[in-house]
Amino acid sequence: MTTPLLIGSHVSMSGQKMLVGAAEEAISYSATTMMVFTGAPQNTRRKPIAELRIPEGQALMTANGIAKLVVHAPYILNLGNTIKPEKLPFAIEFMQEEVRRADALGAYAISFHPGAHVGAGADVAITQIAHALDEIISRDQKATIALETMAGKGTEVGRTFEELARIIDRTQQNDHLSVTFDTCHTSDAGYDIKNDFDGVLNQFDHIIGLERLSVIHLNDSKNPQGSHKDRHTNLGFGTIGFDALNQVAHHPQLTAVPKIMETPYLGVTPEAKGTIAPYAAEIAMVRAGRFDPDMIEQLRAQA
Repeated sequence: MTTPLLIGSHVSMSGQKMLVGAAEEAISYSATTMMVFTGAPQNTRRKPIAELRIPEGQALMTANGIAKLVVHAPYILNLGNTIKPEKLPFAIEFMQEEVRRADALGAYAISFHPGAHVGAGADVAITQIAHALDEIISRDQKATIALETMAGKGTEVGRTFEELARIIDRTQQNDHLSVTFDTCHTSDAGYDIKNDFDGVLNQFDHIIGLERLSVIHLNDSKNPQGSHKDRHTNLGFGTIGFDALNQVAHHPQLTAVPKIMETPYLGVTPEAKGTIAPYAAEIAMVRAGRFDPDMIEQLRAQA
């Protein structure tokens, strides 16, 4: 029996519908997995767990074959900032609550940007991140914290597999740590996703271990390999290209890993603000294994 492709996108969990609305959106894209923020990614305001409409949302997901829900932690947390240590206790407390929310949602993993050293150097930040993770992690939590591969923009930590491995090694309770592999970030960090994904995956296995790879963020990149820019674009319309990303999506060693797209919404014109969700079309392309160079123009025409 063929294992169904675990493919989906970021979907919105907001308003009154919360998890129900997120599941409905994923269903509209014919997705088999999905990722949510538990609140706005730019702030730490969150609804109580009782208001997230979890039982109804989970029932809807199960009925429609949506598995391995991923939560993404907000971008604004920085466990690596040793310059302003007074901010660390709040970040730790918030992430402790985020783990509880993820477990209540039945999430499989929490994608998490490790942090930035803001000038103090990666080694100092890595040590602080590991110590903070030991405070955040609870022994009985179910969702793993999936440290994300970063593009190396600014003073980001996690721009190499070695930096992620050092965070994992220095965290005592590291059986609750895994990795989110973002194809755009990893290419922008300098790894050759386009021409040698098998080689990159082999390198990841030797340095971190494939058993720790729990989430793929399947994104094309607007920038060349090694640019350290972190600008996502739609599948096949960037510098990585559809063939390489399709290989990632269908890779035989990654069948159990959810592939989540964070590609940008499209504007009705190239200059307009993005209002058109591309995910149903992108999922269809990946499922078929065929690139449609007219996808963007067709979606604009339909809108």
